[in-house]
Amino acid sequence: MGFSMTLIAQNATVKGRVSGPDGSPLTGASLLVQGSSTGTATDVDGMYMLDVKAGDVVLEVSYLGYETAIRSLSLKGGQTLTLDIQLSEGAVLTDEVVVSASRQAEKLTNAPATISVIGSRAISEHPSFNVAELLGRQKGVDYVRSGILGVGVNARGFNSAFNPKNLQINDNRLSTLIATGLPFGALSTTVKEDIERIEVVLGPSSALYGPNAHNGLLNTITKDPRTSQGTTVALGATSSFDGGLFGDTPHATSVRLRHAMKLSDRIAFKVSGEYTAGQEFPFTDSVYIGVVGYPELGSAFDNEGEQRPDYSFNSLRGEAQVYYNLKPSHDIVLAYGGSNSNNIGNTNAGRNQIRDWRLHWLQARYVSPRFFAQVYHTWSKTDSTFAMNQRTVNYRSFINAGFSQEEARQRSFGQQWFPSPALPGGGIALNRGSIFQDRSRRLNAEAQYNNKVGILSYTIGAQYQQDVANSNGTYLLDRNKDGIIEDIIINQIGGYAQADIKLADQFKAVVAARADNHDLYGFNFIPKAALVYFNNNGSFRLTYGQGIAAPTILNLEANIFGGVLLGNGEGFSVTEIDVTTNEEVGRYTVDPLKVEKIRTIEGGYKGRINQKLFIDVNAYYNWSQDFLSPAIQAAPDRDFFDHDNNPATAVIPRIKGYVTDRGDQPLGEITTVAPLANGQSGADVILTYVNFGNVNTYGADFSATYAFTPMLTGSFNYSYFGYDIDDTDLSNDGNRDGRVDENDLPINTPAHKIGLGLNYTGKKWFISAFGRWVQAYDFFSGINVAAATNTSLIYAGSPVVENTRVGRSFNNGPLGGFFNLDLGVGYRVNDYFTVSGQVVNVLNQEVREFVASPAIQPLYSLELKVNIPYNK
Repeated sequence: MGFSMTLIAQNATVKGRVSGPDGSPLTGASLLVQGSSTGTATDVDGMYMLDVKAGDVVLEVSYLGYETAIRSLSLKGGQTLTLDIQLSEGAVLTDEVVVSASRQAEKLTNAPATISVIGSRAISEHPSFNVAELLGRQKGVDYVRSGILGVGVNARGFNSAFNPKNLQINDNRLSTLIATGLPFGALSTTVKEDIERIEVVLGPSSALYGPNAHNGLLNTITKDPRTSQGTTVALGATSSFDGGLFGDTPHATSVRLRHAMKLSDRIAFKVSGEYTAGQEFPFTDSVYIGVVGYPELGSAFDNEGEQRPDYSFNSLRGEAQVYYNLKPSHDIVLAYGGSNSNNIGNTNAGRNQIRDWRLHWLQARYVSPRFFAQVYHTWSKTDSTFAMNQRTVNYRSFINAGFSQEEARQRSFGQQWFPSPALPGGGIALNRGSIFQDRSRRLNAEAQYNNKVGILSYTIGAQYQQDVANSNGTYLLDRNKDGIIEDIIINQIGGYAQADIKLADQFKAVVAARADNHDLYGFNFIPKAALVYFNNNGSFRLTYGQGIAAPTILNLEANIFGGVLLGNGEGFSVTEIDVTTNEEVGRYTVDPLKVEKIRTIEGGYKGRINQKLFIDVNAYYNWSQDFLSPAIQAAPDRDFFDHDNNPATAVIPRIKGYVTDRGDQPLGEITTVAPLANGQSGADVILTYVNFGNVNTYGADFSATYAFTPMLTGSFNYSYFGYDIDDTDLSNDGNRDGRVDENDLPINTPAHKIGLGLNYTGKKWFISAFGRWVQAYDFFSGINVAAATNTSLIYAGSPVVENTRVGRSFNNGPLGGFFNLDLGVGYRVNDYFTVSGQVVNVLNQEVREFVASPAIQPLYSLELKVNIPYNK
């Protein structure tokens, strides 16, 4: 204890302002104490505050296009030193500070991972409420846009319409939904003006961040109110100008506010809020019943009295945080965030009309140089969100049976009509609920310690997570056989450690590992190791890492559309019947889900080639196994034959599969079953998720930044992705149709992507241009298809043909195949007022980036911002 108290007493504080040669503030300049993991970045006003260990320290200050400044300081315990630093022109950034690669501050060039940073300057100058647009400008990122509001992010392949494999966190807090594991996305509580920076890590990061940091990590870090005092008000509008400014024209308006201030030397706080509303592109997906396609049934009425998708959207979000300084370098942070959202969301089984989806979280953090601890609780709630696809099927089943429009509309939320002349009333209504209710919550706790002993720097930590999922019996197996709703409770505990060993003055080794234990999918060990050679200009690295994609609660415990889709947390028993003899011909089991695994080896270099050019290049090779499949038949039919010797009629299966049990539970206790000839009962249509397959993927990313002047920079990035699959290995036959093809392992990413940008930031003007070329590629996800014609490829029972129905969805053709150019310009009228605007897709290309989504037309944005600094 005496040693620990001595460390506390030796703390000191350095604060001040970083500026350029003309005295203008440098937003996002990096500060790092040499030989330590202590660092920070300046705020929008160029201000910083850094707690350091007292004694002799060397401070490095760097910024893109400027020479790195070195300051040697001698500090006493308890001292607060004000140090303003003015940088001179001439260098490309090599010393930017990041925290995501190793869970501690380090130079960007020394990080043992491929990592890029979207800094506070780029965020503050971006003239749109949708900060995610900036992610499309990063190398290696699979960025897709599904409308004015919706965006999706993935890395290095295997994207889907329901993708939880790229972990997203905000201020060390999981920003993912409890039951599905999906990122908050449009449900987020964070306001643009409060974001300090976004760090993007490519490749497996599970060793330090746990399950689902599988393909990468997106880490959003918000501002410290003590170094970002003041009030910011922003007003923004976005429109396609397709026939007008507002009304039915696709558009969005946004009002945002942030206020931060210090109340005393110990207490500071910040609050932020946003209200955004608008109208999406009027895209309606087709819902097929047999070969007949119908428009989706939503919650808005058209002129004929039919309900159509509600293209309007709105969201109210905000956060509040209080910082309490116990003693120098030791803070307690209490925080709250909440949001309420209405919009349209894509899933593997069709689109959802999201109505009043509410998120809330509470977080308490303790932060010090050596010790970090936190506990936070997240709540998710919606009562009236529904699946438009299933509701349309339900509605049409009643209309086709002669029911009135009003009755069909009311019953479509919960039932589907199955006609049968043998039954009273000519048929039966079965449970096929389309409503999704959510009353889930999550509790997380974490403790972490770091220190340095000689050449060894180490970090150790432990995490606990309890997921409590509750769908009120609408989409999860949370209703017992007596009809009582019971929470689904799943516990997970994990521990991690990382050691950074300095082998020589310019050479280090990094080793890390994580051990996790989960109530349902068991124990997993996840290692990582890296060698890094570095100098003042950059570093070479060689990294080996593993990652896992864990089954979500939805994968494990789903009960969607009245048992049509069931989660595979327990496994299934299947019986096969020969329809020609009505005899049992076999039985087998479907194993319960386990984690999907990836192993990666990666090499790369990042650093300064000369005073103006900075490059980052990597190449990687992945071994993936035990894929988590999309929803597939648990008991597929087989041995199809021509039963009537008529080539004009469809073939039928000789062998039909029936699911009889889920784990030890008879299936009849969960959903509708039929009697079988052998005395059992089973269902022939049960969709579920399984593990399967092995595939090798590989690729490379390259980026270059060139500083023509400190105010004018150019950027170029290129990404390549490829794969190798053994189509003779039937373990890769995910849908069990007897062959391996694109149905089984949809890669869902382009082979080639290129980005080219130009940015100018002056004292008054800031201008940006960014062009993005994406190669055309096929996309398969659940019922969704966007692919080029390939008649030899059968998907969901249909040959893949463009501009026609494929399975249960309409195929509009492959995604990508475009060059998209965005232009932005802004002007700082004075120290308080800024006006900016941008045009997305200025060339009016057909930019289709996601299945069941419209082509993105040119979008015009205008933003007015008032920034009132705090007068000390």
